[in-house]
Amino acid sequence: MPLFNIWPGFQKTPAGLERQILRRLPRITWVGTELIGALAARALPWSGSEADVFTRIHTIDIYLIGLVILHWTVELMVAIGAFTAMAIKGPAYVADAYPLVESDHLLPADAPRVDRPRP
Repeated sequence: MPLFNIWPGFQKTPAGLERQILRRLPRITWVGTELIGALAARALPWSGSEADVFTRIHTIDIYLIGLVILHWTVELMVAIGAFTAMAIKGPAYVADAYPLVESDHLLPADAPRVDRPRP
């Protein structure tokens, strides 16, 4: 007996936008991270006192680190959503059917007997 029974007559839904998104996510992640990294303030010319320049550079670095973490988090959420849509479009499975003893259309005399070992 097979482990999973595919629903008879089920037509698999064709792949949609979620596959394209999942294929492009690694490139979008790296390109976005590199673009944010290119905004680093260390290459810019600064004027003022050394302590003031130090404070400005580190403040911008902290903002950029936060922006990178936000970018990665958004990418992760998009990936989870695309994977969920892909999984939902997969084949439908059906469990083995069996008559219920408590069913309304079965009389108690017609119900199948289930022998269970007593604990």
